Amino acid sequence: MSSKNKKKTLRITQADFMLAQRRAARLEEIEAHGKPVSFRKALHKSKKAYDRKRLKRELY
Repeated sequence: MSSKNKKKTLRITQADFMLAQRRAARLEEIEAHGKPVSFRKALHKSKKAYDRKRLKRELY
């Protein structure tokens, strides 16, 4: 009977803490800029790589 009467304790793990920090930072960013800011940029594409579409555009 004693096992049924025990209350579950809330444990905040480090992963939960990091997730909450990221969410808070994202919300602050949206409030400051009005939209989410993306820092991910397109990578530079090598001209040496074979690209059939680029070659067709250069011909016409």
